[in-house]
Amino acid sequence: MTSTYELTQLDALEAEAVHIFREVAATFERPVLLFSGGKDSVVMLHLAAKAFWPAAPPFPVLHVDTGHNFDEVIEFRDQEVSRRGVNLLVGRVTDDIEAGRVTEETGPRASRNRLQTFTLLRSIRENAFDAVFGGARRDEEKARAKERVFSFRDEFGQWDPRGQRPELWNLYNGRHRKGEHIRVFPLSNWTELDIWSYIAAEKIALPPIYYAHRRQVVQRDGMLLAHTRFLTLLNGEESYEATVRFRTVGDATCTGCVESTAATPEEVVVEVAATRVTERGATRADDRISEAGMEDRKKEGYF
Repeated sequence: MTSTYELTQLDALEAEAVHIFREVAATFERPVLLFSGGKDSVVMLHLAAKAFWPAAPPFPVLHVDTGHNFDEVIEFRDQEVSRRGVNLLVGRVTDDIEAGRVTEETGPRASRNRLQTFTLLRSIRENAFDAVFGGARRDEEKARAKERVFSFRDEFGQWDPRGQRPELWNLYNGRHRKGEHIRVFPLSNWTELDIWSYIAAEKIALPPIYYAHRRQVVQRDGMLLAHTRFLTLLNGEESYEATVRFRTVGDATCTGCVESTAATPEEVVVEVAATRVTERGATRADDRISEAGMEDRKKEGYF
């Protein structure tokens, strides 16, 4: 009697991502994985480790560092890459500011988030990377849903949403000329709920700020921002302590948190299942520039 095994939704998503990692390793000469220490990049590194086990992933990881990061995330980032045995490269926005290659915003609402694009493209160019793994998911934001799994970037690192290649039957076209590269999104078909369900099932460690904790926060523009050393209070603003967690992490000047008591992956799964607002829409001030803000930034070379 033969036994049958039925793939669950998470099994199918994992298998697809593992296939994408192996396809890139077989097709490209110099791939790199973008790794910030955030949940999506942690899941990507976990999947890459599975794809090439028992060897370490055959490519380095790259963090584009604004210099305005949450301390807990940077500490976790360093611990995770050491545990995984991968090489960490850091592209620093501060280096580009000091060299005069970009101009830092000023004022109490200033952020370095937009400056990441230049640093990312410089890091890709200097290291001659031809494939760059990113953690974008199609449920994050409208512009993300327009991406292919293999997303072509021209010699300027720019993206043309109308000129993408078909991916029928999951066949990926990685052809490119020197100076061009492909952004690769293994999590394209995942949702935030899938990510957290997978984290719970695989017992994946994350920075502690993803779970409920007490923190000084500030109400601004309909969001809760962490009152860190990077945030300048505006006139009339006061910080207060609240129990919060972060749904996404990034530059501390524009990444918001939400009030929550979810302290475990299982509790976060329940919370995420009930929400109707995307994580970026709810907690990323940089995505509120305009209706097409993210798409415009992606055309310029953003993540």
